[in-house]
Amino acid sequence: MWFDSHAHVCNHEFDQDRVEVIERARAAGVTRFINVGYNRKSALHTLRLVEEYDQIYGTVGLHPHDAKDMSDELMDELKQWAAHPKIMAIGETGLDFHYDHSPRDVQRLSYRRQIHLAKELGMPLTIHDREAHRECLDILSDEGGWENGGIFHCYSGSAEMADEIVQKGFHISFSGVLTYKNAEKVRKAAAAVPLERLLIETDCPYLTPQSHRGKRNEPAYVAETGETLAKLHGISPEEMARIIWENTCRVYRLTT
Repeated sequence: MWFDSHAHVCNHEFDQDRVEVIERARAAGVTRFINVGYNRKSALHTLRLVEEYDQIYGTVGLHPHDAKDMSDELMDELKQWAAHPKIMAIGETGLDFHYDHSPRDVQRLSYRRQIHLAKELGMPLTIHDREAHRECLDILSDEGGWENGGIFHCYSGSAEMADEIVQKGFHISFSGVLTYKNAEKVRKAAAAVPLERLLIETDCPYLTPQSHRGKRNEPAYVAETGETLAKLHGISPEEMARIIWENTCRVYRLTT
């Protein structure tokens, strides 16, 4: 059984066949996944999904792209939504210095506020980090954000940075990028992460694994990433699936 730690099935790309996508995931052995709320609309949709489907859990947060929408009212809403028993983390939050859809100072403030919220609620964080590696880590340290654990999702940093992250108690999640021919840096990092700190994800509808490139990504495809990760660590896909399941349950504080 595979566990997709980061999906966006609430996105409009799934509006025409969402029920079928969720059923395909189950048929492919992906018997749980985390749907990530990243703004007000997707957080509300996530709440509906976790109510409707036993296999779906969720997070609520404000993506760095949407950090410009941060307000006291939204922070109050995030706190209210996070009280739902199937909302397991705050995020995704963090920094994205590649697209800069929100000003960087606004991204930093939104990130800090969500770290504070996670600490207040005793919840883990789901972190988005693109071309902001050092600053993402430094802000976590400044704000005491390591203490409740969490995930660096869709990891793109170095093996050295991965070591720093796991030493501080966080998990690292790898996406379909791991399967791409030109992703040697990501594979090197994945091979260096201890088994007990590994997660996998689709980040669907984005980052479709190699054998499905050109298609919309969906949770059913996460096994290809898991199988690639198993090869890197020299273990069977079945053993990696078990490890991934236990790790994901642990970081999100779910019963196995």
